[in-house]
Amino acid sequence: MPFKTISVVGLGYIGLPTAAVFASRKKQVIGVDVNQNAVDIINRGQIHIVEPDLDMVVHAAVTEGYLRATTRPEPADAFLIAVPTPFKGDHEPDLSYIESASKNIAPVLKKGDLVILESTSPVGATEQMAAWLAEARPDLSFPQTHGESSDIRIAHCPERVLPGHVLRELVQNDRVIGGMTPKCSELAISLYKVFVQGECIVTNARTAEMCKLTENSFRDVNIAFANELSMICDKLDISVWELIRLANRHPRVNILQPGPGVGGHCIAVDPWFIVSKTPEQAHLIRTAREVNDGKPQWVIDKVKLAVAEFLQTNRDKTAREVTIACFGLAFKADIDDLRESPAIEIIQRIIAAHPGPVLAVEPNIVELPSSLSEKTSLTSIQSAINEADVLVLLVDHKEFKDMSKTADKAHVDTRGLWQ
Repeated sequence: MPFKTISVVGLGYIGLPTAAVFASRKKQVIGVDVNQNAVDIINRGQIHIVEPDLDMVVHAAVTEGYLRATTRPEPADAFLIAVPTPFKGDHEPDLSYIESASKNIAPVLKKGDLVILESTSPVGATEQMAAWLAEARPDLSFPQTHGESSDIRIAHCPERVLPGHVLRELVQNDRVIGGMTPKCSELAISLYKVFVQGECIVTNARTAEMCKLTENSFRDVNIAFANELSMICDKLDISVWELIRLANRHPRVNILQPGPGVGGHCIAVDPWFIVSKTPEQAHLIRTAREVNDGKPQWVIDKVKLAVAEFLQTNRDKTAREVTIACFGLAFKADIDDLRESPAIEIIQRIIAAHPGPVLAVEPNIVELPSSLSEKTSLTSIQSAINEADVLVLLVDHKEFKDMSKTADKAHVDTRGLWQ
């Protein structure tokens, strides 16, 4: 079917680029978000997140009349739900955002519409979304009860993009299409082929859900190996950075680089969705998560040791007079995304434990998150170098690479950038 109007629910790091790419293909796109400020910014042709080239695409789409944002769902031919799926309690999946989005679009659904869940989700979430929609609209039929003859088509199509490269990867990457029925998959393919140049690969909804979780769990396990290796090497007085360079010269070895932990909205969260469903079977996946979740404490211990060593050589100072500067708050290099960032956890715990000043350096944001704004100040790179006694590198932003003045400072380098 021709899709005249497409609705994207959730205008964050995935939803807004997706909406913008559809609009760039001359499709009428209605973006929906509960954040009125984000809606207002988008309707001015601007963006509220950092992603290369997205500002130009959004500005053109809004100016040409193909993209419009609102806080209330409106009728459309296809609905893409791209809302957060965090966890709660003891790493239990929180589907409340998906439930809310489902119930909000339900009143405007009509026969023939397609609903796609893009949010990274635990296995079974797409079926749960279909159940919520069916409960809200008993006058319409859904795949779980009417199969191929259903009024509404439903699929799960997870995003598979890298922050900083989202626009390119949305178009070029292969797409996993998990329809609740073959016709659901067929309709979803016709939608994504509006802009996707990669292959659209069909499976069922549960396998599509598990595919995204598996991809990120695989990466998490490999990062855990590198992080554990870094702690082992520290204990044995070996440079982990040199060791990995040497080991990676083997033609079948490709060890990742260690860091202060794992962050972001996917890798730090998705493995727990597998563990929550199959706790008796997911031993390795759980252990990898525990290794990566435990790395921030190791970093904090290294910072405490650096402060103690500084005081040993500067006996005229007290701990209250020692200034620590933390470089980087984002969950990875050269982006502004702070979600699930281990750097945030580390700086919070340093502030709580250290009696002296703690400075934050993050060149990709203009203000600190509320969890930090009353406890520290956002500082420039040069000011931090000048004022701090101990430097802590948490993120390898490009701005931090040329910092020759760190040589005479006590420092903790979690990314090997200053080695």
